[in-house]
Amino acid sequence: MLKSATCITRHPSNPVLSAKDVTSYDADLVFNAGVIKLDGTYYMLFRNDYCSPRGSQNLAGTNIGLARSADGIKWEVDPETRFDDFSGGEIKRIYDPRLQVVDGEIYICLAVATWHGIRGGIAKTDRDFRKLEMLSMSAPDNRNMVLFPEKINGKFARLERPFPVYSRGYDIFDAWYSDSPDLKYWGNTQLVLPREKVPFANAKVGPAAPPIKTKKGWLTTFHAVSAVPPKKNGWEDSWGKEYYAGIMLLDLEDPTKVIGIGKEPLLVPETDYECKGGFRNDVIFPGGMILEDDGEVKIYYGAADTVECLATANVDDLVDFCLK
Repeated sequence: MLKSATCITRHPSNPVLSAKDVTSYDADLVFNAGVIKLDGTYYMLFRNDYCSPRGSQNLAGTNIGLARSADGIKWEVDPETRFDDFSGGEIKRIYDPRLQVVDGEIYICLAVATWHGIRGGIAKTDRDFRKLEMLSMSAPDNRNMVLFPEKINGKFARLERPFPVYSRGYDIFDAWYSDSPDLKYWGNTQLVLPREKVPFANAKVGPAAPPIKTKKGWLTTFHAVSAVPPKKNGWEDSWGKEYYAGIMLLDLEDPTKVIGIGKEPLLVPETDYECKGGFRNDVIFPGGMILEDDGEVKIYYGAADTVECLATANVDDLVDFCLK
């Protein structure tokens, strides 16, 4: 039986955001959010899937909404801001936003479903979150991209998870690194975390929340997936996977080097809001990580592909968990 690490605590207010908090537009599944903190205010871009009828498997659409918070716990959804208008072009929908601030600019990594495959996109927005400018999109098939919060050796850097079904096998995917001089042209792609190095995953692994910088390395969450016998598990008729959150420490100068990794999961689905009544139960997927001045780390994660939650830990404890 896998268990969550003792160094991390779920917040008693969980879920911190759900469909009931969205009152100005249709919402059913509010999860997999990206979070940043700017000038004392927390900003969250969340994925919102809405169904027809509600509670069914019939996805009517997806958009990305905005919420703000003064304390990172109580959130207020912006009634006007949402990104979902693609005017019948190549892009079908965008989802799973990951927020990052680099050199004072706000960037969003996105999964982009197009008519010719799933691509990883990098977009830019301003502090009002009124416009979204797509800067680059990868070739299919790639997603789960996250940016580092500063340039490394003079270049923008990201983690990503391609999914090469022909060369690795169905659902056996790994975490990779790429860098860029301008956020448009990406290269120097290198393997960071292969699936076989994660004892609690028998399927795919990949990036989760964007990394945070510590004195000992880049503290980086990842998602780890195990295939289990298919079962009636949530709204979906048959779901045969469990998602866990892992954590690792990457070298500050060369983030392709893993210098420490938790050999056990950081978070395992255990609570009702993670295991019962969701669209896909037994799923935890971090999308945002904030390092506070007092050393507290706030980790925001989607639960059961249905709600957004918060867990906290001390940064030194998380580093020790990777290095022990």
